[in-house]
Amino acid sequence: MSFDPDTLRYDAAGLIPAIAQDHATGEVLMMAWMNADAVARTLETGRVTYWSRSRGAFWVKGETSGHVQTLVDLRVDCDRDCLLMRVEQVGPACHTNRRSCFYTAIRDGREVELMAPES
Repeated sequence: MSFDPDTLRYDAAGLIPAIAQDHATGEVLMMAWMNADAVARTLETGRVTYWSRSRGAFWVKGETSGHVQTLVDLRVDCDRDCLLMRVEQVGPACHTNRRSCFYTAIRDGREVELMAPES
């Protein structure tokens, strides 16, 4: 069965959440948004491309930072309204210079920082 991108379910703004996961470790790195063109560009180039809601423009991960995400595997959830991208991540994935954007845990009602920024 070939992939039909028209079967994806986007929100009212034409966006779908996309979770980036390290393909080797399974670590969840980040979540961002994609529109249909970002999905198509990612599949065509193998370089993960998001849609920046704040800038209203495409954002190729690592384009300015060098922290590139290369697509290894794209998965669609059962409702077709969320994507999981298994990626090869070069450098930190988070704009805070951490490996993952999910570096804060809530434990016993307190926030605990799990990792420091990379140097």
